[in-house]
Amino acid sequence: MYSGIKPLATISASSTGGRSGHSATSDGGVDVKLSVPKEMGGPGLAGTVTPEHLFAAGYAACFGGALDVAAKRDKGDATKAVTTCTVSVGPRDEGGYGIAVKMKITDPSVPTADLKKWVDFAHEHICPYSHATRGNIPLEFEVVGA
Repeated sequence: MYSGIKPLATISASSTGGRSGHSATSDGGVDVKLSVPKEMGGPGLAGTVTPEHLFAAGYAACFGGALDVAAKRDKGDATKAVTTCTVSVGPRDEGGYGIAVKMKITDPSVPTADLKKWVDFAHEHICPYSHATRGNIPLEFEVVGA
C-alpha cells in the first residue's frame, strides 16, 4: 500500500469548508468545527479549532508515546512526563505559509540529562511526526527534568 512502511493502523479524515469548515475522522473519534483565528483575519469563533490545534495535540501525544518507548529501552520511566507542543502558523520568507513547532518536555522525577537523552532518541528514531517533519519546519526542544 505504501512504500517504506507496513501499516499497523490507518486513519481517515475528511474536511469540508477549509479553515472555516468541518473536519471529522471516518470512525467519529474526531469531529470538529473549524474557524480561522482573529489573528489571521477570521472570526475566531468560540468552540472551534484550527488545523494547528489538531497538529499540536497529535504531535504532543505521539511524541509522549515515543518518549516512553525511548525511556523503557534505557530501563527508565517517562510516563509522568508532560509533552507540550506549541504550533505557530504564519507567512514564510519564501512565500506561502508555514508552521513552526516548540516542544517542551517536563518531568521533575527524571534527571534532565536522562530526559534529554530520551527526547533525542525519540525524536531521531521513534516518533513518526518527527520523521515526517524533520528538515521541513523549524523545531525547538526545551527539556526540563530534575
